[in-house]
Amino acid sequence: MDQTDKYQLLAEDIHLSFGGLKALSGVTTGVKKGEIFSIIGPNGAGKTCLLNCINSFYQPQRGRVIFEGTDITRLKAHRIASLGIARTFQNVELFAHMTVLDNIKLGGHVHLKSGVLSGGIYYGSARREEMAFRKHIEEKIVDLLEIEHIRKQPVHSLPYGLQKRVELARALAMRPKILLLDEPCAGMNLEETEDIARFVLDINEEWDVTIILIEHDMGVVMDISDRVCVLDFGLKIAEGDPKKIRHNEHVIKAYLGEEDKTYSRLQA
Repeated sequence: MDQTDKYQLLAEDIHLSFGGLKALSGVTTGVKKGEIFSIIGPNGAGKTCLLNCINSFYQPQRGRVIFEGTDITRLKAHRIASLGIARTFQNVELFAHMTVLDNIKLGGHVHLKSGVLSGGIYYGSARREEMAFRKHIEEKIVDLLEIEHIRKQPVHSLPYGLQKRVELARALAMRPKILLLDEPCAGMNLEETEDIARFVLDINEEWDVTIILIEHDMGVVMDISDRVCVLDFGLKIAEGDPKKIRHNEHVIKAYLGEEDKTYSRLQA
């Protein structure tokens, strides 16, 4: 069976350089439909660079990205979003003075079909489409992420943990087939981290969304991942189920230079 038949999304022989700095050197990895697939590695390993190649924030010098049998390597980022690949970022990327609901609604613009004229005067099909979309947000997304109580608040008034939930909600408004999550638990306390892990599991299981996750919290990675890919200095050094990765000697060596608590969580 061809690699492209095996995976819902395949990143094949990805090379990415910035001047003389090699960020990714021939990385090949793929995610199967319905998986939670985590990408881990020490700081500077190339994890975010790989996500950026998947959704065309960066263009690799060599290699290709195949999504559901189609080469999407050279497509624009907005086109990739419309195909069903949504993204969150390490840092919160929201419109601070807009409300939670308005931020979430922005995520769905790639799927709205009403034309400029009908949208501008807001009647007929445009109004029906807007109302159906708002219902989907309020009954599905807001409820899932437990943010009903803040939906009318401006984003800048919210604590960091809730802002990260709003960003996740906006990505879900894009109705993704694959959700790229770049360190969704970064900067969160234990309770907030547990909430995000629960939401990721719910999105995967109840919404049938494939997840590609970058996360430094090894407890989260080992608990919820179906498979794990490990990068180090732009190279893939291991890939497999969490139990296999936990005891891989190359992975252990890569993490020895990291903080002791990171290595200990890997072995826990």
